[in-house]
Amino acid sequence: MIANLDILVKELCKLPKEVGWVEFKHNNCQPQMIGEDISALANSATLSDKDYAYMIWGVDDTTHQILGTSVRLQLEKKGAQELENWLRYMLSKNADFEFLETEVDGAHVELIRIHKAINEPVSFQKEDYVRSGSYTKKLHEFPVFRAQLWDKLRNSQFEDVCVRINLRYEDVVRLLQIDSYFTLLNIPQPTDEMGVMHYLTEDGVVNKQDNGLYSITNLGAILFAKNLNEFGRLGRKALRVVQYQGVNRLLIQKDETFNNGYAVGFENIVRYVSALLPSKEDASKVQLTTNSKFPLASIREAIANSLIHQDLYVSGSAPVVEIFDNRVEVTNPGTPLVDVLRIIDNPPKSRNEKLASLMRRLRMCEELGRGWDRMVLACEMQYLAAPRIEVFQESTKVTLFSEMDYTNIPMEDKLWSCYLHACLMYIQGDALTNKSLRERFGVKESAAGSISRLIKEALEQERIKALDPETAKRYMKYIPIWA
Repeated sequence: MIANLDILVKELCKLPKEVGWVEFKHNNCQPQMIGEDISALANSATLSDKDYAYMIWGVDDTTHQILGTSVRLQLEKKGAQELENWLRYMLSKNADFEFLETEVDGAHVELIRIHKAINEPVSFQKEDYVRSGSYTKKLHEFPVFRAQLWDKLRNSQFEDVCVRINLRYEDVVRLLQIDSYFTLLNIPQPTDEMGVMHYLTEDGVVNKQDNGLYSITNLGAILFAKNLNEFGRLGRKALRVVQYQGVNRLLIQKDETFNNGYAVGFENIVRYVSALLPSKEDASKVQLTTNSKFPLASIREAIANSLIHQDLYVSGSAPVVEIFDNRVEVTNPGTPLVDVLRIIDNPPKSRNEKLASLMRRLRMCEELGRGWDRMVLACEMQYLAAPRIEVFQESTKVTLFSEMDYTNIPMEDKLWSCYLHACLMYIQGDALTNKSLRERFGVKESAAGSISRLIKEALEQERIKALDPETAKRYMKYIPIWA
């Protein structure tokens, strides 16, 4: 149940007339009308820069007097099917709404709170609707509205959408880990409400509403939530860590979901994953030490990247870390916005710029352009194959490998490692050589022949090219194909 619904209803009733994102009704509850209105109100909310639209029963649509209603949305049906299930089936997948009820001065009021359209217009029975004055119309009848709506949809940011509204200060403190915000940013925490909310509103964690109450944005919830399940569909964005026995998914040893916000739980996630990683003891030192088979810097950066660069609009999908004896796979919803072949030298792009910016200030990840460099370098320092990137239709998977003899590394991973080594050398002002590649894989000089064959294969597949084709073969240097 959403708090302070009665206050919300009273505030909406103060509107001088019906607007594109609010519809008042008394007892009219026809399913077809409701479906069309949900589509229209969701799209009009986006046009009006509102996070939510509302259908309210029990209010006179002319005077806005609260009358009460006999409608009970949870009990309404369309044929033999419950109204809510029928609506969800008939509306597009990006339609998001809740049935709510409250008492206002002794009068029963029913509401549908409708989330604004995100990514694309909300449709009903495959038709897009919009509000024109107090009427619901088909969107294609209004080309100007349609153009404006698509412009808003293209420029909307997930982080700015409010996920909880009409909250008192005490509610914000109950839902968000406020202490973590100030601790991670190394800012002294104010002792008064005004001081605390000043910082949170400046960073877009919360918004101050016109009625004096507060709303929590997706940005604030996904980073600082005490429990993401308190924020509706954001609960499905909680990161999951799964450890398997052996090298396949047959047997699960551990399965943990971290339900708090990313900033609140990030260090715990990294420590948890690190503790599960296969390790080996080093008895060559005076004191016995245990070393992870995986570079921890790469693990940390891979997890941070999966959180930052995920497509938050992909519903029902969250970042997942899967741990096997010989590899770690980190998968996130969404595909990269940069060419994977230029992952080293190109400045990274993020579809979640505000999330990325705040996460960097919270020191959860590297500065722009350094993350993948560090991941690849960390793997090279332990003579490991480079992190593999696989792009699927709606997700991206990064695989980190444990120690493997050079002869057992698959050719595709050898070529990828060779290519990334050339990229690293190039941006450092140097070039790949047979010697540098031997050192990168940790093989002896006697293996120069096999390294030469790898370089030849990389040349044939146009991953690299000779810096100066006229140079004697033993002194040949190589750079990335795009250089």
